[in-house]
Formats: sequence, C-alpha cells, structure tokens
Amino acid sequence: MATLKEIYKLIEKSENPLIFFDDDPDGLCSYLLIKRHFRKGNPVVIKSSPEIDMSYLKKIEEYSPDIVIILDKPVVSQDFIDKVNVPLIWIDHHPINDVGGVNYFNPLFNDKDDARPVSYWCYQLTKENLWIATIGVASDYSLATVNKFKEEFPDLCEYVDHAGKVMFRTKLGKLIRIYDFILKNPHYKVLQYVNLIEKINSPYELLEGSSKNAREIIKVYEKVNKEYQLLVKEALKPQKSRVHIFLYPSGKISLTSELSNEITFKFKNKLIIVGRRKNDVVKLSLRYQKSDLRVMLKNALEGLDGVGGGHEHACGSHVNIRDFDEFVRRLESYIK
Repeated sequence: MATLKEIYKLIEKSENPLIFFDDDPDGLCSYLLIKRHFRKGNPVVIKSSPEIDMSYLKKIEEYSPDIVIILDKPVVSQDFIDKVNVPLIWIDHHPINDVGGVNYFNPLFNDKDDARPVSYWCYQLTKENLWIATIGVASDYSLATVNKFKEEFPDLCEYVDHAGKVMFRTKLGKLIRIYDFILKNPHYKVLQYVNLIEKINSPYELLEGSSKNAREIIKVYEKVNKEYQLLVKEALKPQKSRVHIFLYPSGKISLTSELSNEITFKFKNKLIIVGRRKNDVVKLSLRYQKSDLRVMLKNALEGLDGVGGGHEHACGSHVNIRDFDEFVRRLESYIK
C-alpha cells in the first residue's frame, strides 16, 4: 500500500494529472480537494460503471497525462492498469482489490473496519478546505470531520452525533444535496458545473448565492430538487411490510441512492429497496441498518440474473425484472 506522503510527492512533481472520480459528493469533493490544493488536474467523472476498465484508455490518449489519479472507484481492472504507462494513484475505501502496478491507498489495509470516505483521506493529504471535505465525508454517512466542521461553521450543522440528522436537518445537508444534484446531468454539463464549483470559496457563498458561479449552481440544483421532491413525497408513504419498496419509471436522471437514504432516515428498522426499471433490468439502491447487507445481497442473487455489492449497510444492484419478485422474497426471508 502507498502512503499519503508518497502520493503527495507524486502529485506535487506532476505537471498534467488526469483525475478520475466517482459521480457522488464523496468523489467530487475528493477531486476538488486535490485540484484546489495542487492547482492542477483535468477531471473525468465516471458515471456509467463501478469499474474503470479498458474503455477509459481513450481518456489517457485524449489528455496525455503524466500521472493518473483514481478517486472513490471500487474496481480498477488490471488490464487498464497494465496499459497506463505513467504513474497511477488509486485512493479508495471499498473492499480491497488484488491488483499490482498502482500506488494504491486504502484504509482497509491497516484496519478492516476503517471505511472512512475518500474525501476524508484527501483532506488528510491536503490539510485544507475542511468545508469541502466535510460535504464529501458526511454525504457518505460518516461523521469523521463533522465535529471540526461544526467548530468552524456552527450555524451550518447543529448535530454531530447522527449522520441522518446531518443529512436531512442541517444546512450542511443542503450543501451535500447541491453537490450531489449537479452530478445528475449529462457528462459534458457536469464538467461545466464542476468548473464552476471549483471557484466557490466558502459554503456561505454557495448557500447565499452571493456570486454568479454560486447562482448558476443553485439554479441547476433547484431544477433537480424539484423532481426529487415529487418522488420523495411518494416514496415516504408508509408501508406495512418489513421491506419498504419504491419503484419509479426510468427517466433522464437516477435518484435511487438519494431516495433510499431519505427513506432509511424515516423508516430506520426496515429494509429499503428503491429502484427504477430500464428495459428488462431494475436498477436498485438498497439500505438496511440491522445486518450486513452485502451478505444478504450475495445470497439473494445466487442463481438469479443480477449483480450487486457495496458497503455494509448500503448497496447497489441490477436485477432482471423477471427475477425481481424472487429477489425481494429472499431478502425478506433474511431479515432478523
């Protein structure tokens, strides 16, 4: 495993980094922390897949970087790594991958229970922009920097003891949703918005819309939020089952993860399944606080046409529509 000190030196001496990052606030904030500190780096938002595979070599050819950085992606193929002929840095917090030829930092190497978000580690790397780091950290339901954030911005976060309260009852939670919702657009637009949000210098500038860049970002956020509020109103209607299921039609943007988080906050003891159907596949976001959801998901998918994985209490999955009812039945049978 590479150390943060070694990674810092590699980035510091580079001239043209190419930075791949996941399309969620943790990934975005990790990118911003590195870009703002080192003042260099071209962004590539990974929207289509949990894996960086050979198809992303075209980005290497396009930018001709002297270093490649990968942030918050759970899988990087060995074939991709082998084809990249410049130093490659990978900072992640998902289950460890057995790959070689990469400067790989993952806290799980040192502690199997330490899954603090990538934005936390990028903050440890750069030692600045706490507010950006905390948006990313808290978006991944971690409280690792929230106490420190509250000391600096007491009016933006009243809670430090519960990630759900931070997300849904504070102004910090609104900042998380702003960062999240600007990523719900086509790739070329997301890059425009990332360029704008790079220039935001404080959380107040964004919340108060006190600059042209901030007002443009808020406009994008409000458009997505309007759609989200319509969906969440339906999603939060009570259900008697131990499994709370909400399916909605496939549209231009996916809000399954955000919906599942908010439903979980309201119905804490239920297994939450939120999905949208696209052709013959249901794309799902699952949450369950009482057991290891990864184990439940693996068992439920056995013999079915589907894939899935993620964190202990939050997973994603794709399941063929013909297997969906059986998939749900199996999951419900595992509930304690």
